[in-house]
Amino acid sequence: MESILARASIGISELKVNPTAAIEQADGPIAVLNRNKPVAYLIPAREWEAICERLEDFELAEIVRARSGEQAVSVKLEDL
Repeated sequence: MESILARASIGISELKVNPTAAIEQADGPIAVLNRNKPVAYLIPAREWEAICERLEDFELAEIVRARSGEQAVSVKLEDL
C-alpha cells in the first residue's frame, strides 16, 4: 500500500462533484485518491507559496556556498 502524505483525503469522484467545497474545507494538503491510491495532492495556495519561498531560499543558499571561495571585489554604489 502506498503512503498518503496528507492528513485528509478525498476520492477523485467526490472532488469532481464539488471541487470548491473540498478546497474550502481543506485544512492543509489533501490527497486525491483514485481506487484508494493517491494520484495527486491539493495544496492550499498559502502553503504552496511557502514551499516555493523555501525552495528559492535553498537555491540562493547553494549559490552562496558555491561562491564562498571567490575573491571579493569592491564596488561603489554610484558605479552600479
